[in-house]
Amino acid sequence: MEYKRAEKYNIDLVNQKIMGPNPLKLEEELMDNHHIKTGSVVMDLGSGQGITSIFLVKEYGFKVYATDLWSNPEENKKFFTEMGLTDKQIIPVKADATDLKYEKEFFDAVVSTDSYNYFGRDEKYLDEKLLPFVKKGGYIYIVVPGMKKDCHKDIPKELLLSWTPEQLDYIHDIEYWKNIVSKSKDSEIVSIHEMESNEECWNDWIKCDNEYSRNDKKAIDAGACEYLNFIAIILKKKYTIKKA
Repeated sequence: MEYKRAEKYNIDLVNQKIMGPNPLKLEEELMDNHHIKTGSVVMDLGSGQGITSIFLVKEYGFKVYATDLWSNPEENKKFFTEMGLTDKQIIPVKADATDLKYEKEFFDAVVSTDSYNYFGRDEKYLDEKLLPFVKKGGYIYIVVPGMKKDCHKDIPKELLLSWTPEQLDYIHDIEYWKNIVSKSKDSEIVSIHEMESNEECWNDWIKCDNEYSRNDKKAIDAGACEYLNFIAIILKKKYTIKKA
């Protein structure tokens, strides 16, 4: 697809801030024809160094809480200011995705780009840890790295050039994710589908010069994208919540 929004951003700046396959391109495809109203209060869950949060503010007009456990909120705040944003538009928050401290039903929506697979594989996570903070009728937009077809029982040698079997356990196919999110009693599935974004986003990442991208480059150069994909998961919180 064409990434008209993502490609407006300086590639050197993007490369300094990304922590994996180009998250702006992933987020642009994920948000294509989205259902979240302009001005909505949105949690960017697993926001990293904040580049995706800035994208959500500037491109879609949301008020964003950039929520991440591993990044420095003061550094992120400085970055947001340098990008011309105020605390009325974007707020950095240091928080564990499994122990969020927001008010209940505070958010109109949640967007999570290339991080949900680290904490959302527990089938109880949605109902117990995330959905309580989303308004009834609110949306959750997720993109995760995936496999075109599960191959954990016979992992291709190309993948093992960069990742251990334990690391690859964070990556699964569409059927796996359908099984996980369908266990939620409090949300309904709007869509789960394979994304177009794949090789281009990986190639953007391996052009970055850091130890993580150099490690991943070994697999990508060997043809790992033949087995990999990205999966979009779109959920809507039900208006009527079932009691346990």
